[in-house]
Amino acid sequence: MDVKAKAKFVRIAPRKARLVVDLVRGADVIEAIGQLTFNAKKSSPIVLKLLNSALANAEHNHNLQRNNLYIKEITVNDGPTYKRWMPRAFGRATPLRKRTSHIEVVLSEKVPSTEPKVKAKEQPDAPVEVKPSAVKKTRKPETVIESEVNTGSQDAEGQEVVDVRMQGKHRHQENQDARTRHEKSFLKKMFRRKSGQ
Repeated sequence: MDVKAKAKFVRIAPRKARLVVDLVRGADVIEAIGQLTFNAKKSSPIVLKLLNSALANAEHNHNLQRNNLYIKEITVNDGPTYKRWMPRAFGRATPLRKRTSHIEVVLSEKVPSTEPKVKAKEQPDAPVEVKPSAVKKTRKPETVIESEVNTGSQDAEGQEVVDVRMQGKHRHQENQDARTRHEKSFLKKMFRRKSGQ
């Protein structure tokens, strides 16, 4: 059973990443993790993170044992190159090429296991019985009478029912009321002026 993991668009040159990848190609997973942990190259943590991801895929998705895995394939391919410019003397500019990498790792078993690799979904044998106490009771919406709201009436369960609808005005209604008040006062003043002459 082969397990894959990929890291794409990694901001490191493929030539630099291949130096580290060549160290661990074909090695046991545990040995490779030890190599990458104590390696001083910049790409070591990147490759270690990818290897841990592949290992997690193998253990979680396929029920494979960590001690039985080795690195079957590990490749570094070129990703897109970002073009940048560096200012130089006399107003010139020199191109910079920031390269990226696509790293892929394939883990495989040293000794093939006979157990089923993928977990089978558990199917219930008999239908599950639902207890009536487990079912949540939902109440039907009741119409509230205004006289009951003021007195603080109680519903069938003994809880107090309070209707909060239209207790306070909405902002747009308040603004509209203020606008109409302003218009009325403005018209009064205007007509008073004209009629006063």
